[in-house]
Amino acid sequence: MQVRTRHTPTFGVARLVLAPGEPVLVERSSVVATSYGVRHEPRAKVPGLHASTCTAGPEGGWVDVAPALPGDLHVMELDGTTGWCVAKDGWLASSATVTADQAAPPLRALHGGDSGFLHYLFGTGQVVLACYGVLDLVTLEPGELVTVDSGHAVAFADTVQCRLRAVSPGASQSVRNGEGLVLDFAGPGLVLTRTRSTRGLVSWLRDNGFSPRS
Repeated sequence: MQVRTRHTPTFGVARLVLAPGEPVLVERSSVVATSYGVRHEPRAKVPGLHASTCTAGPEGGWVDVAPALPGDLHVMELDGTTGWCVAKDGWLASSATVTADQAAPPLRALHGGDSGFLHYLFGTGQVVLACYGVLDLVTLEPGELVTVDSGHAVAFADTVQCRLRAVSPGASQSVRNGEGLVLDFAGPGLVLTRTRSTRGLVSWLRDNGFSPRS
């Protein structure tokens, strides 16, 4: 798979160029268009991911995907040595050779036995991340610490030390969607953040009198 992005950083679209017969996993509602002959299976059986499978025909093909909210896109290349924790609403597409595991040790350490707001991805191949707003790369030096609101975290490598904690002991909090939680990171390593939070958008809409039925 080759990834070509356009309209970034405001309204990113990713074109996934596929070899003959090559499959790709995409977020279920993200498909904008495909070349003729691409087979689209709307419900792929991938634990934890709302995924579809698109498979190129004998001549190859392409799939255009775009997130629901405006913003940047980021393409990661997994080499099989490092896994990544990725926000569930930040995953857009990945090579079929990339695996998702909700029971991976990094997630168990953060979520316990619950289904949380992060995926764990590992293997080889490319992963396309969607970012509401603009993507920031935080490079942590050895021993450097940073705290990131869970709604602004996009992804981080499993080589980075991470702790999940409540913003305030008395505030409402949820491991399922990250509400009321922050992530403490210790370097060295990379942390990907976004300038806007989907949870913040929902709160703003609610506080200003909007609802899903408005």
